Amino acid sequence: MAMQLGGGGTRGGRMRRRPMADINVTPMVDVMLVLLIVFMVAAPLLTVGVQVDLPKTEAAAIQGQDEPLAVTIDSKGVIYLQETSVELDQLVPRLQAIAQGAADRRIFVRGDQAINYGKVLEVMGLINAGGFTKVALVGNPPAVAGKGK
Repeated sequence: MAMQLGGGGTRGGRMRRRPMADINVTPMVDVMLVLLIVFMVAAPLLTVGVQVDLPKTEAAAIQGQDEPLAVTIDSKGVIYLQETSVELDQLVPRLQAIAQGAADRRIFVRGDQAINYGKVLEVMGLINAGGFTKVALVGNPPAVAGKGK
């Protein structure tokens, strides 16, 4: 009686493995998790990365034939049309009376640096809802070296 050791009838004593038909997704999952972490870290930096002082600008002055109307909001939230104080609900009727129906009249909105940005947007939205299409924000140019602060 002869006995075979270890082989179980295969050549050389090794078992043959069948080819695996499944796709190995582990490397793809690893890459996706790394990309997810990279984007989670990078996304907040894209929105908050730059500090901006909105009242200063280097934009060229807007050229036009007509004299623009100035709406100013001071640091206390008081609204002025040109140099006259006006209530928020009376702003659009006065603008319409001055513009005499000209919806393309230029209006410059000047907001103090200390004022809440929401107040400036509220005034701009009200003017725009009143039918005026040329509404712009005005800022101060940055200080030139040797002048001012």
